[in-house]
Amino acid sequence: VMCCDRGSTMSDGIQSADVDLRTDRAHGARIYDYILGGKDNYAVDRAAAEATKQVWPALPVHMRANREFMHRAARFLATECGVDQFLDIGTGIPTSPNLHEVVQEVRPEARVVYTDNDPIVLAHGRALLATDDNTSLVQGDVREPEAIFDHAETRRLIDLQRPFAVLLGGILMHLEVEEDPDGVAARIRERLPSGGYLMVSNTCDTGDERARELARAFADNGMGSNCFRPREAQ
Repeated sequence: VMCCDRGSTMSDGIQSADVDLRTDRAHGARIYDYILGGKDNYAVDRAAAEATKQVWPALPVHMRANREFMHRAARFLATECGVDQFLDIGTGIPTSPNLHEVVQEVRPEARVVYTDNDPIVLAHGRALLATDDNTSLVQGDVREPEAIFDHAETRRLIDLQRPFAVLLGGILMHLEVEEDPDGVAARIRERLPSGGYLMVSNTCDTGDERARELARAFADNGMGSNCFRPREAQ
């Protein structure tokens, strides 16, 4: 977590009922939901998850560890740092307990904006978040952070002049090199006011052959094709 110190109609007009959930194909966010113990997944997602576990039996341990890192970081930001505004970019399906539940448990007035560019994620997620006026899920692409910051729902819930936290949990690793993940992170960091925070988590290729095998399994099973960069490229 980095601190910045410087002196049922979707809000974008998409109807949930119009989204093809593609239940015939595995989907990365639903696979992650299944491994975390969520219910927003289908047989094809569960099969893909089990196939990936054949390559890496410890996959659930690592995915849950990443999730628990988010929980700890969010709780730390809400309690120790006094943050009450959170922007989660590339959220995936908000499997419970998710960011808003964690921070609102310790800071009930906390406001959370989730963003994702995947219509399937948006359809699942908005149904789960429809009852909370301090929480919203909007369509946005990490590669276009300015549009996320300028979105009407972001502006409604987050005062961009006050400290807030941006969470990039396992999203930058999905960008191709030519999409400039470092530059994307820098553009997001530039929008943080003094006292703002940036949390990032990624997977890493440590040189272990299993990392390359897992990268192939991820690509084959709908979980991403560019998730394991060497540590020096993170």
